[in-house]
Order: sequence, then C-alpha cells, then structure tokens
Amino acid sequence: MHKVVATRVVVVGGGPVGMVVAAELAGYGIDTVVLESKTTIDEHPKANTLHARTVQGLVRRGYLDLPVSGTRSGTVTTPFHFGGLTGLSITTPACEPPALLKRAQADLERDFEKSALEKGARVLRGHRVVEARQSQDHAVVVAEGPQGTVEFRADFVVGADGARSTVREQFAFPADVREPTVSASMGVVRVGEPGALAEGWRRTARGWTVARALPDGRHLVRVLDLSAPHPDRHTPLTQAELQEQLSRISGHEVPLTDAQSLSRFSDFTRIVHGYRQGRVFLAGDAAHVHFPIGGQGLSTGLLDALNLAWKLAFHLRGTAGPGLLDSYDSERRPVAQQVVDNTLAQLTLMRPDSDLDPLRALFDSLLSQDEGGRLIGGMVSAQGLCYPPRAEHSSAWEGRFLDNETLETEDGPIDVITLLRDGRPLLLVLGDAYEVPAGAAAWAPVLRTVRAAASAHGKPSAVLVRPDGYVAWAPDGEELTGALRGWFGEPR
Repeated sequence: MHKVVATRVVVVGGGPVGMVVAAELAGYGIDTVVLESKTTIDEHPKANTLHARTVQGLVRRGYLDLPVSGTRSGTVTTPFHFGGLTGLSITTPACEPPALLKRAQADLERDFEKSALEKGARVLRGHRVVEARQSQDHAVVVAEGPQGTVEFRADFVVGADGARSTVREQFAFPADVREPTVSASMGVVRVGEPGALAEGWRRTARGWTVARALPDGRHLVRVLDLSAPHPDRHTPLTQAELQEQLSRISGHEVPLTDAQSLSRFSDFTRIVHGYRQGRVFLAGDAAHVHFPIGGQGLSTGLLDALNLAWKLAFHLRGTAGPGLLDSYDSERRPVAQQVVDNTLAQLTLMRPDSDLDPLRALFDSLLSQDEGGRLIGGMVSAQGLCYPPRAEHSSAWEGRFLDNETLETEDGPIDVITLLRDGRPLLLVLGDAYEVPAGAAAWAPVLRTVRAAASAHGKPSAVLVRPDGYVAWAPDGEELTGALRGWFGEPR
C-alpha cells in the first residue's frame, strides 16, 4: 500500500521552468506540488542567458529585481551575435530592463524555488516519477521518494522535466525529430599554457571554439566539431577527449588540467506536435529541444511557463474563457518552431564550408542594416513575438507586448510593470476618449481597472492587458464585454 496525495497541479521537474510554473500557480492560490528527482540544485554550468522579452516578463511578475525607469524615452542597443557573426544588436525600449541578463541557471533555479516555496508550493526533491496516467476526471503521477512510493492525484500535470522528459514518454507525445549532425563538448578547465587558448568565438576550418575566462582563473570552454555527430552523445566526456577536440579544432596543442562539469551537446532537435494532451501539458525542453546557439532555450521555456501558468490558474478558479487552456499550444508551439528554425539557420552559417562565405557576407550586411537587424534581433530576443488574435474582429494591438511607461493616476505615478505585479488582468484607461461600458463592471472581481492620463508613448485610449503582459483587447477591436467574456468567461 502506498501513500496517496491529492493536489490541484503536479509539476514534474524542478528546474527554472518548473519552478516558475509552480510559483505562479501557488501565487494564485492553486495547491501545487513539484516533483524533482535531484536532491539538490545542479551547480554545473548550463544556460546563463536570459533574453529581453523573458527578462521583461519575469520583471513584471516580480521574479527579477532589476533597474527600470518608466520615464526614460528612446531605445538602448546591446551587441549580440547570430551564428557567430558579431554585427547583431538587440534593441530595447529605454524604459525596460536591460536586454540581456547573464545569470547562472543554478542561481535562477534557486531564486525561483524560493519564490515557489514562499507562495505555498510544495517542492519534493528526491522524487523520481515512475508512472503517469490520466482519466477523464483526474491525472495520476506515481513517484519513488525517500519514504517510498507516493501516488499524486491532480486535476492537471505539467511536464517541465527536460529533454529526457518522463512525462512526455509516459503520455507518448508525438514529435518531429531531427537527428544530430555535429558534436559539441563543454567544460570548466584550466589552460596549462598561457596564450594557448584564444578567448571569445573562433571559427576554424574544422569547427568552432568558444572560451570565456572565469574569475578564478579557469575557463568555460565549448568546442563544436562540425564534421560528424558523436556516435553516442550519452557517453561521459573525459578531460583527454575535450583536450583532443579543442586542440584539433584550434589547430594547435591546448593543454588542459583540472577539468570539471564536462558535458556533451549537439544539434539534436525535437518539437512535440502539441503541448497538451487532455490534463497534461509540456513546457520548456520537455516540449522543444534545439541547437543551443544564442541562449534561446531557457528564455523560450520560461516564456512557456509565464504563458501557461496564469491560464491554468484561471481555469481552475473558474475565471477562464472557453478555449483559454488550448491557447497555450496555439501561442507557444509556433514560437518554439521559430527558435528551432533560426538555430538551424545559425548552424548553417557556422559551418566552415567556403561555399557558405557569400551567405555569411549577406547576413553580415543584413545585421548591420536597421531593418534587418531589428528583424533578426526581435526574433532572437523574442521582442518580435506577437500572439495570434483570439477574436475574428480583433484589435491591431491584440497579441502585442505592452511596453513599460510611468503613468499619472489619481493616486500618483505608477508604471506598467508595477501594475502587473499582482497577476490580475489590467484594464488601463488612458485619457478621456474611451468610455468603459457599464457591463464591464460585472468582471470587477477578476479585473483591475486603472485610469491614467493619456500615454506619451502612443498607447491606445484603453487597453486590456493579460497577466503575462500581452494585450488582450483595445477599442479598435470587438466590444470590451465580448473580449472579457472570451478571455475570462461569464462574470461571477
């Protein structure tokens, strides 16, 4: 006889994506359990880049404490790269947080776990999922934990358990898969000979080396061998193999010592056909895996979390419109497909074949031009993302992200970021040009309404903003009450 635990949502996977899902759900008062097989946070170097839209979304929900000035005008440009080409700049509004945040994945996970626990989620480490199933009425996840077998019964399950997702396998999510064509390795090392290792991004006739000095004198090294995939990418990487690869790709001997955190990666690609099966959802690497160029994977997964969590919470609280849960797949899967496509394009640019030199020259030119740079920078940073409209007669603003701005209200100045901190949908009325219909008052228990002076940044006279910062309605679309009903159901 094993223990049975009832909850509303089981999140499988305690990485950054799973922890944000849990923190968001718990913040809405949803009883949530996180199951994580590891007993401690994995400190090995992994992803360490968060892109602009992800940073902006996390700041709005209170997960990042970064300097923001809603009174600043203009834009800020931050240099980045595309497939090793260095001409790309990421442009962000000056009123938003910095375009790029460099922070170790382990530190993010630690911060997000703290938030989840403070909001009331239960985080159970050392629990390995061995079985999962669902019926019309509930879902079941069985895990082996320190005290034996535990069966969790829930309304929904979120699989945020990474590229080797047990949830994806247990529920047999179909997927498109592209087998690897290259071999890549990484590790934290000491270079035994000064000057033997070139820092930064270096392309040779055989592949790429990427090296970054660490504060303690060691280097984080990545080696990309473009000749062929490794015969078994799950074979543990050794210091001798990393040194051989690094020396061969560099074209000269690079002696290494004290190698730690050794791992392999490749351009193996997978994206599931759908992010939902009944009561089961996938998020992050469980749903999509791609060549990790440009640091887009973690950012994409965290935007999955911010998109899914409020919709799931509103559904469980009875304040969701019809089809709201299905919009998670229709909004987020196309984004992952775009990331898959642009990372494969970058890999093509990185191949050493001289026949690709004209293509690289073309991209160099595109990156240096304002229009081309904005297009590619918006794609990599996810600032170019616009979700599809819900209604047939939708506003031109629907699906766009609402930029930050300090607004003048009767209670004093307040910015958009602060207005979204409590996780409620926001009806923002700017100036006197729009009259809110009387029927909208029926949604007052769900909706936060704020009146402010007209925007100095070209915002419409009124705008309905989702908890994740995206516009749900503006006056050039359908009637407000129809939009409220479509997004948040019948008034209670």
